[in-house]
Amino acid sequence: MKYSGIGGQAVIEGIMMQNGPDYAIAVRKPDGEIEVKKDHYVSMTRKAKILGLPFIRGIFSFADSMILGMRALTWSCSFFEDDEEETPSKFEAWLDKVLGEKLESVLMTVVMIFSFIMAIGIFMVLPLFIAGLCRRFITSDTVMAVLEGVIRIVIFIAYIKLVSRMEDIKRTFMYHGSEHKCINCLEHGLELTVANVRASSKEHKRCGTSFILIVMIISILFFMVVRPETLWMRIVSRIVLIPAIAGVSYELLRFAGRHDSRLVNILSRPGMWMQGLTTKEPDDSMIEVAIAAVETVFDWRNYLNEEFPGWESRNDVTAASGSGNGTT
Repeated sequence: MKYSGIGGQAVIEGIMMQNGPDYAIAVRKPDGEIEVKKDHYVSMTRKAKILGLPFIRGIFSFADSMILGMRALTWSCSFFEDDEEETPSKFEAWLDKVLGEKLESVLMTVVMIFSFIMAIGIFMVLPLFIAGLCRRFITSDTVMAVLEGVIRIVIFIAYIKLVSRMEDIKRTFMYHGSEHKCINCLEHGLELTVANVRASSKEHKRCGTSFILIVMIISILFFMVVRPETLWMRIVSRIVLIPAIAGVSYELLRFAGRHDSRLVNILSRPGMWMQGLTTKEPDDSMIEVAIAAVETVFDWRNYLNEEFPGWESRNDVTAASGSGNGTT
């Protein structure tokens, strides 16, 4: 495996792929056609060099991914809005009058802030309260930190299991799988074709799901050391330490994504296993959408020429061996 630098995420009936400041969103519209949008986003870590320093960049890279992800998600949703025009309420009309063209960006910001607060409440504070029920039986702070971490992971798995029962989420997880498959296909020196992508793995070491698992594991180590006496101070510590935990977790994920040693692969396995919950096998139409997104922002032929010299001949041999009809 050789690092390509591209990454992305699944959106509604589509894929967003990013290569440096360029990103493309490809969506399979209701009429079956693939619509592709290419745009430019300069990350916070590129705007200010200090934000790109190790252990700091992870916090702002996470924020960048949320901003760009919401933009991509909003654009993909626009193809599936109800065609019937509804009369806006007085409140909606007032918001449109006051905010005008800024309405969409303001609403996006509100949704992001609300989602972040909910995530902190469910995955950081709630496990603390549940673990606290056992404090009368457990005196060791170390054991309490491990118990809290285990509860946090169980809540996350239960949440993913619950939302994955929704049909739209199932399809999003399939598109997530096609995103990983495209990247794995290229980073293993294969031509970007539907057949090669289909045969590639749907798990990838740089996935956000792996990042979340790393965050949960690192949080256990942090809270073994940070041991506030009062409940309110413990709650505050869970919130205040999020940037530090995210920064460390990002560096570990970044290192794993750029190295292919036996040790790194072993340590990455829990995250790869967790991706079994958030990625599903895509169909060929989904793979076509992912390929369209990749080709819009990434010159994969040039990448293969540089990283895998002679890839064309190897792919020709693979194609020939796989296309035989069995006759002699």
